[in-house]
This record gives sequence, C-alpha cells and structure tokens, in this order.
Amino acid sequence: MPKVGLVGCVKTKRDSALPAKDLYVSGLFAGRRRFVERSCDSWWVLSAKHGILSPGQMIEPYDLALERMPARSRYQWSLSVLESLDVQVELIAGDVVEVHAGSAYRDFGLVDGLVQRGLTVEIPTFGLGLGQQLQFYKEAPHKIKE
Repeated sequence: MPKVGLVGCVKTKRDSALPAKDLYVSGLFAGRRRFVERSCDSWWVLSAKHGILSPGQMIEPYDLALERMPARSRYQWSLSVLESLDVQVELIAGDVVEVHAGSAYRDFGLVDGLVQRGLTVEIPTFGLGLGQQLQFYKEAPHKIKE
C-alpha cells in the first residue's frame, strides 16, 4: 500500500521564496520532514495559507496560522485540502496517510475526511506534547524501517 505523508507547516519561515520543503524553519518541521522522507512514498506540506504544497513548490513567506483562525475557517480549510488531495494526490481506499501536524490541522475535518475516503490514517505523535514530539523526531531515524 502506498503511504503519503502530510506535514504541518510552522510559524517561522525564511525571508525569501523557496521550495516549500525549505521555507519552514524549526526543529519540529525538520524532524517531521526527515521522518516522512524515510517512512513515506511521497509527502506534502499542509499550509495554513495554501492548503497542500508539493515539497518542491516555490512559495513566498507568509504570516497565517490555523490556530488563530475561527473553527469555521478551519473546517473550510480542511474541505479545501481534502479536495486538493483528491485531485493532486489521487489517493485510493486502502492507502495510508501519515499525518504529522497539530490538532488545528487534524481535528476540523481533515482526519475524518481521510477516513471517510477509506484511507488508513496514522498519527505517530498523537497525544505527545511539543517537547515529546521533538524527542520522538530526534530518535525516529533509529526506529524507521527502510
């Protein structure tokens, strides 16, 4: 079964346009990226502004966070992301989607929509606090099976 990774963006970004995989600056994003590059067949960035981005897609820095958006907007964002995934990624029932993003990204329809499509959703850091997530990603290369 193909496995697709979804990696949530982070607040801190570089100062100029770059591929999405290189725009976001944090230990958390770097750890998530390393993890999905080893555990998934392909991966996408979940962007508060752009929805989904391919890792190589060039984008300008922006200042928008799902955490600061009302719940209704987060639900609309999730619907938009699901529609984009349907078109751009062409997931089929039985595929695995590994989600590396906070609850603002997951809990407003995204995970439910993936499950409704017959996809298996894995959230390796579910229930972990920020420090625990950073530790998880630090130790993860030793846990991922090639």
